[in-house]
Amino acid sequence: MKKGNKYGSHRVISPQGVLTQAAQKIDNNMEIYDNEILIDVISLNIDSASFTQIEEEAHKDVEKIKAKILSIVEERGKMQNPVTGSGGMLIGTVAQIGDALKDRDLKVGDKIASLVSLSLTPLKIEKILDIKMNIDRVDVKAKAILFESGIYAKLPTDMSEPLALAALDVAGAPAQTAKLVRPGQSVLVLGAAGKSGMLCCYEAMKRVGPAGKVIAMVRKQAQANKLKAWGLCHECIVSDAQKPADVLNKTLIANGGCEVDLSISCVNIPNTEMACILPVKDNGTVYFFSMSTNFVKAALGAEGVGKDVNMIIGNGYTKDHAEITLSELRESETLRKIFDELYV
Repeated sequence: MKKGNKYGSHRVISPQGVLTQAAQKIDNNMEIYDNEILIDVISLNIDSASFTQIEEEAHKDVEKIKAKILSIVEERGKMQNPVTGSGGMLIGTVAQIGDALKDRDLKVGDKIASLVSLSLTPLKIEKILDIKMNIDRVDVKAKAILFESGIYAKLPTDMSEPLALAALDVAGAPAQTAKLVRPGQSVLVLGAAGKSGMLCCYEAMKRVGPAGKVIAMVRKQAQANKLKAWGLCHECIVSDAQKPADVLNKTLIANGGCEVDLSISCVNIPNTEMACILPVKDNGTVYFFSMSTNFVKAALGAEGVGKDVNMIIGNGYTKDHAEITLSELRESETLRKIFDELYV
C-alpha cells in the first residue's frame, strides 16, 4: 500500500498546498493508502444549511436534487456544497483498513458514523437510492474514505441506525452547549425546533439550574407550543432570525428586560448573524453552530452595534461529543421519542 499523509493532503488535486476541506477537487479513487479506511456507505446526512440551499435551488424536485448532489460529487470528489461550503456526515460499514491502522479498535464489518465533514471526505456515489427530504438524508450505494486523522463513532447497539445518525449529525452542538452553559445563566437558542436546536435546549435546561432560563426561538407558534410542552425550554418566542430587532425585543420581554448571557445559533438560513448578537449582553457569548453563518457579517456587525461579545465558530468537534449526544437520547425518554417520530 502507498503511504499517505495523516490529514489526507495526498488526495488533493487542486489547488495544491491546501488540505482536503479547502480543496476544489480531491482524488476519490477508492484504492486506499496505508493510513486510510474504506467505507461502504449506507446513508449521507447532508448538512442542514447545504440541503436547504440545494432544495430551494431545485424547487424541491427530488430528481433535480439527486442530479445536483451527483454533479457536486463528480466535480469535487466529495460532497461539499459550493454555495454554503458545508457537507454533512455518513454512516456505513468498514470495508477495508489500511496496514498502518491495523492496531485500531476497528474491524471490517463494523458499522460506523463519520464524525468529520463530507466537505473533506473522498466520496464516490454509484447510485442514489432514496432522498428523505424532511430529514436531509440521502440513502446511497457509495464508497468513501476516512483519513488517519478522521474521527468516527461505532454505531450503538441500543438504538436504531437512523436515530443514531440523526443525533451524531449534530453532535458538536449539544456537546459545546454542555461546555458553555453555566448555572444561573440565561440562554437563547435560535432555530430551536430542529435537531441541533432541541438537543441544545435539552442540554442547556440541564445546565442552567433553577436560577437560569432557557429561551427558545422558533418560526411557528405550533413549534413553540411543542417545545414548551416537551419541557425543552422555559420560554419560547416566535420570530424570524432574519429580523434581529424583532428577535431582540421578544427576547428582552421573555427575559425580564435583560439581555442573555449566551446565544446559540442552530438556524439553517443565511443573514441571521445579528439576531444572534443583538440579544447578548456585553462580555456574553455567541455560539454559531450554524454552517450558514457568514463570519465577516458577524464580526463587522458586532462592531457596528458596539457589542463586546465573545463569538465562537461552530466547531463540530469537541472531546466526547458523540457520547454526550447519544447519552441525551438515552436519558430522556421524551427526546428519544421525538427523534424517533421525526427523524427515523
